[in-house]
Amino acid sequence: MLKRVFTAPDPGRTRLRFAARAVLGIGLAVVVCGLAGHSLAGAVTGGLAALLALFTVTDATVRGQAVTTALLPAVGLPVLAAAAVLHDHPVARDLTFLAVVGLGVYARRWGPRGHSLGVFAFMTYFVAQFLHARTDQLPELYASVLLSVLAAAAVRFGLWCYERRLPPAAVPAPPPGGTGLARVTTRQAIQATAGAGFALVVGQLVSGQRWYWAVGATWWVFVNTTSRGETLVRGFRRVLGTVIGIGLALFVAVPVHGDPVPTALIVAVSVFGIFYTAAVSYTWMMLWVTLLAAMLYGLLGVLGPGLLALRLVETGVGALGAALAVALVLPVTTHSVTDAWIQRALHCVHACTARTAARLAGAEDADPAPMVAELEQLLARVRLSVAPLVHPLNPMRGRKRRARRVLALLDDCAREIRGLVAVAADPEASHDARLAAACRRVEVAVEALTGGRDIAVRTAPAATEPALAHLHGLERALAELAAPLRAPSGSPLVGA
Repeated sequence: MLKRVFTAPDPGRTRLRFAARAVLGIGLAVVVCGLAGHSLAGAVTGGLAALLALFTVTDATVRGQAVTTALLPAVGLPVLAAAAVLHDHPVARDLTFLAVVGLGVYARRWGPRGHSLGVFAFMTYFVAQFLHARTDQLPELYASVLLSVLAAAAVRFGLWCYERRLPPAAVPAPPPGGTGLARVTTRQAIQATAGAGFALVVGQLVSGQRWYWAVGATWWVFVNTTSRGETLVRGFRRVLGTVIGIGLALFVAVPVHGDPVPTALIVAVSVFGIFYTAAVSYTWMMLWVTLLAAMLYGLLGVLGPGLLALRLVETGVGALGAALAVALVLPVTTHSVTDAWIQRALHCVHACTARTAARLAGAEDADPAPMVAELEQLLARVRLSVAPLVHPLNPMRGRKRRARRVLALLDDCAREIRGLVAVAADPEASHDARLAAACRRVEVAVEALTGGRDIAVRTAPAATEPALAHLHGLERALAELAAPLRAPSGSPLVGA
């Protein structure tokens, strides 16, 4: 796990820039709140608003990101007001919290913007519980949110907008799910609400003061997951990251106990860690989130070993709530989701090949780069979906081996595609008549794989033309995919 975090590829140092910009944006937001004379509660609220504005907004274009960022206060401020007004009315407060959970997850059906606004609404309600916000604090908290979102936007779209120099990000939409209860987002909204209800009740039995930790754990387990297996694995990783983070907090946060200078430094390191590791390891991200929370409680003067132990228990309650919900309430099978992502990845492989071949044939408007970016995003979703099968605790060794083989062959496909695109980018690359035939064979292979038919492995002489060599490698990888995608009995990769 440690090796994966520090050796994971970071093309264009995007993760490094993402994390460094977050530290700058959140630091600026907190400084602005301090200069405005806001209290510690206002600074914490502002820092969280800036963090969410920089972390959750993932629209494909810079313009789309700016629009979503501008909309964040529109959903956050009313939720903050509701939380403050209902602070002394536990039943109404809890029911409203569950409604925010359900609507926040359901909003994912509208893509990255719906996801961002749903997360911001939930976390605004969450931070109101964290700070025990009351109505007389609303003017200050409103100002903190607005100033901090503006500060984050100034850094993201003004000071350091590295996305303007990059092609638009390819954000694949979730697999289609029909209508009503057949839609994945509808099922997940119901599951998340049920899981959060369990976490809320049991969390309050554990602690009348920190029960919201359990609800928060359930919520974040559901973020960026689709199937039952993905959610269970994410819950396990959340608990593991929390355990490691608490161990680190005992040695770092407890001795510091609110001293401003070391606290500021450790908070900055934690923010950097959250943003830098989020894309490669949820466990590591949770480690840094736990350390960050411990430092904030140190500033509030309530940090101690007992509080950290309570956080672990509440996190376990939240993860258990999510696990029960995905297992018992309208479950979405790992097979159905994984199959959809793999099929989309295979179709994208063909589209990349066809567009690259057109570029080699002299079509200047055929740019394969956006398709390659989409393929990378789709493969990331396949890895997330298959994660339950390759997890060390999975006892089904046969399916684990097959899943690993599928991932390896899909990575081979992506590598051959990247090589093919690199050849096409060479202005001196010429079109070989054999390329058209090879592209056609790739199309046939994709159709066979997605249609459940076998592919005969074709032996071809070693190609001297680089583009043709990459196409032959792609053919071999696609042909070899047929076996692990279907067991000898004809069963699918992950079962029913």
